Amino acid sequence: MEQDFLSLEREIVECRRCPRLVEWRERVAREKVRRFKKETYWGRPVPSFGTPDSALVVIGLAPAAHGGNRTGRIFTGDRSGDWLYEALYAFGFANQPVSMSVDDGLQLRDCLITAVARCAPPNNKLLPEEIDNCRGYLARELRFANKKKVVVALGQVAFRCFLKIWRERAEFPAGVKFEFRHGGEWNIGSGLVLIASYHPSQQNTQTRRLTRPMFHLIFQRARELL
Repeated sequence: MEQDFLSLEREIVECRRCPRLVEWRERVAREKVRRFKKETYWGRPVPSFGTPDSALVVIGLAPAAHGGNRTGRIFTGDRSGDWLYEALYAFGFANQPVSMSVDDGLQLRDCLITAVARCAPPNNKLLPEEIDNCRGYLARELRFANKKKVVVALGQVAFRCFLKIWRERAEFPAGVKFEFRHGGEWNIGSGLVLIASYHPSQQNTQTRRLTRPMFHLIFQRARELL
């Protein structure tokens, strides 16, 4: 199974399905920004991080233009990643609280991090057809992650995308309403729990819509469930 998963990740890295995203990710990698001018950007779709036999699966939105699109690792080298890995480390899902580059020694523990889309979108906004194009990759990853017990969806787009995938595979408990809210928790059958969280984007963190204590409670709860 691990080899099949790695084969899928290689397929993701070579993807060119969305012309708008291909053009943007490659332009950003060429033009760069001043603070990263001397760095070689990844400039391709970003694979997931972690192993498919993990109990915790975290789903984000997409790589940041100068984060994952630069470093080649999801949630690495940007402010959102700073928040995520700090929280994962605090509750034993990572061996260190920072993620700066692919060779920084970071290791995940019983955690797989993936995303709705694998290419950095302009203005951090995905088109519906781009989400549709990439959803199959996430669905296949979730099938490989057959030991998952908790899924944390970061933001409404990830929340809705996961539910759409899951509805195609399983029946939800009768009478359950899925309305996105920070800290929302649902038992969705097969021993799996879905937790919703605001995304740790700068838009949310700088306005204090999402605070560190709020975010840490999400992963504290995931650890309790596991």
